[in-house]
Amino acid sequence: MNANRELIASLIRDVKDFPKPGVLFKDITPLIASAAGYRAAVEELAALAPPGIDVVVGMEARGFIFAGPVALELGAGFVPVRKPGKLPGQVYTETFALEYGTESLAVHADAVLPGARVLVIDDVLATGGTVGATAKLIERLGAELVHVAVVMELSFLGGREHLAKLGVTDCSAVLTI
Repeated sequence: MNANRELIASLIRDVKDFPKPGVLFKDITPLIASAAGYRAAVEELAALAPPGIDVVVGMEARGFIFAGPVALELGAGFVPVRKPGKLPGQVYTETFALEYGTESLAVHADAVLPGARVLVIDDVLATGGTVGATAKLIERLGAELVHVAVVMELSFLGGREHLAKLGVTDCSAVLTI
């Protein structure tokens, strides 16, 4: 593990029984509160990107924290994927299952040009629902999802396997737990 990854790992805090009993929450707040840690995370995510990225997509809300700076680092545009009702104009919406219900994400219908090479950035890959819904939105836009990069993958939740069933196989994580 390189120095950046060691620093990132040291700044992610475990919070027991949040948001409910029995859950061990991985809190990135100390990571982004540290200038050195935040910079290290952005550098590591940008290093995972394949060449020729046109647009970086980040999902509300923690994905925004990393996707915007990574887009700047790569010289690419940034496109937010938001919860429904947050974007004006024509949008595409995708609904996906959560453990206890459903959630939806939306993107402007003209946010990405057809054929654009897209990198998806998020803080955590857990079950893969959020990234999977985002991948479907990118496909509806006619763009090419070329890579997914996350700060932390919770491998025991099977997110990568869920994404593979959707055809999303080019994924990487700065840290895998």
